[in-house]
Amino acid sequence: MFQYIRVQLFKWLPALIIMLVIFLISAQPSSQLPNFGRADYLVKKSGHALGYAVLALLYWRAFDFKKEKRWIAWLMAVLYAVTDEFHQSFVSGRHPAILDVIIFDNLGALLSLWLVDVYRKQKRPDVINASSR
Repeated sequence: MFQYIRVQLFKWLPALIIMLVIFLISAQPSSQLPNFGRADYLVKKSGHALGYAVLALLYWRAFDFKKEKRWIAWLMAVLYAVTDEFHQSFVSGRHPAILDVIIFDNLGALLSLWLVDVYRKQKRPDVINASSR
């Protein structure tokens, strides 16, 4: 029993850590965030995409990269993005932006899951195809 719990915790711990990092960054008031000048928008929106790309992959990893669980990993990442935007509504100088979820968080998660799926198929097509039957 304890072994099972330990294995499950090990699988989910990286995703939980990324969730904490996202939460802590979102908890920063706008006055404490760095300003990247002309590139500020690009840097911050890229951060959204990258953060949720990593989160979706870590969710899928926790599901042992089972193909049928890929969409659950995507959905979990998008739902976490929604809660993160809600959380930002309580932070000084920050505001929720549904477009961040729809465009940057969603597309980051989708793109990373698709790229890893393509990579895994190219790396081990015989194993991947046999496991999806």
